[in-house]
Amino acid sequence: MATSPQRRIDVAGLVIALLLLVLAGLVWWDMTKLQILSPYDLGPKVMPIVVSVGLTLLAIGNAIGALRGDLPARDSLDWNPIILILGGLACLIILIAIGGGFMIGTALLFATTSAAFGRRAFLTDLLIGAVIAVFVYVLFAKLLTLSLPAGPLERLL
Repeated sequence: MATSPQRRIDVAGLVIALLLLVLAGLVWWDMTKLQILSPYDLGPKVMPIVVSVGLTLLAIGNAIGALRGDLPARDSLDWNPIILILGGLACLIILIAIGGGFMIGTALLFATTSAAFGRRAFLTDLLIGAVIAVFVYVLFAKLLTLSLPAGPLERLL
């Protein structure tokens, strides 16, 4: 008589499911604190509800997969991409805080994120990021009249 292999509960998968559920609850709680009322059916509270429901569904699916032992094997963790992306984000935050502006920080973030995904043309990516940052700045600041953090380059526009 052949026995089927015993599937083990994936504890890490359950932890991830729990973290997703906590994040869904946090998004929902934060949405309830919004004091904005909309005269339309769809207001600013809709997207947090959609995100919260989506995170809850992901948590449920992840928990089911973890309990069944169906989650795929994990790859080894490579810290270099994480450090590059977090470093680019830190540069953006620091540049905005010290008055360096949105465009320079966004260009750096784009270039470091591209490097994190394996691209090795840093100066080209910095230029592409600068073009995207100018486009986004003009779109938000000039067309939508929303303020973004101004720095030396933004003052030229």
